Amino acid sequence: MKSPYIGRGLALAIIIGLVTWTAFRALGSRLPETPKSPFPAPATDSSLAPAKSRQTAVLAGGCFWGIQAVFGHLKGVESVTSGYSGGFIKSPSYESVSMGVTGHAESVSITYDASKITYGRLLMIFFSVAHDPTQWNRQGPDTGSQYRSAIFYASDEQKRIAESYLAQLDVAKVYSRPIVTKVEAFKAFYPAEDYHQDYLKHNPENPYIVYNAAQQPANRATFFPSRGWLLLCFGFPSLRLS
Repeated sequence: MKSPYIGRGLALAIIIGLVTWTAFRALGSRLPETPKSPFPAPATDSSLAPAKSRQTAVLAGGCFWGIQAVFGHLKGVESVTSGYSGGFIKSPSYESVSMGVTGHAESVSITYDASKITYGRLLMIFFSVAHDPTQWNRQGPDTGSQYRSAIFYASDEQKRIAESYLAQLDVAKVYSRPIVTKVEAFKAFYPAEDYHQDYLKHNPENPYIVYNAAQQPANRATFFPSRGWLLLCFGFPSLRLS
C-alpha cells in the first residue's frame, strides 16, 4: 500500500511548480517599449503601383488577435487573416501551436492594395504600433517562440526592404532596447480556426483583451512626418488612423 504522503508530496510539488512558473512569467512581463522619436520612413521601399495590385505580407508579433485588429484599420488593406506561419508541420491546430512544439508563430496574412500602401509602410506600423519588437519570444504575458517577432518575406524585394528597414531602425535607435525581429523566408501560412478571426472585434469584453489593452500606454501615438499620418492607440478597440 502506497503511503498517502507520497501522493500529497507530488501534488504539493506540482502546485509549487505552477506557482513558480506563473510568478516567473509575471516577472518577465513588462509594459510595451515605446518609440523615443518619430519613426523614419523606410529609406528602401517599393513604389506605389500605378494601378490596383493585390499583394500579401505575412508578419508575426505576439497574439494574432491584436495584430489583426491593428492592420484591419489601415487604408489600402483589404483583409487580414489570423493564422500560423514559420513551422515544420502542415495544418497545425491552435492547441499544438500554443504548446510551442510545431515551430509556428501566431501570424497574420495581410492582403493589401499596393497602389495605396507600400510594403515598407506596413512595416512602419508593424514596428511602431502593432507590437513591441524588442521582446524576444514573447509579447506581454505571452511567452514562447510562437509569440516571436518575425517578418516572413515572400520575395527578394520583401527581404531587401525588411532587412534594410531593420538596419535603419537600429541606426536611428528609436527604441532604448535592441530590436529582436527575425526576417525569415516564407514557407506556408495556415489560417487559424474561425473563432480566432476578428476576435477582438467580436469579443471586446474578453478579460485577456481588456487587460492587455489596459497595458497600452494611455496616449500612445506615432507620427509619420513624411505622410502626415498620426496613428493613435488608446487600447486596441479604439485604434484609429487619421
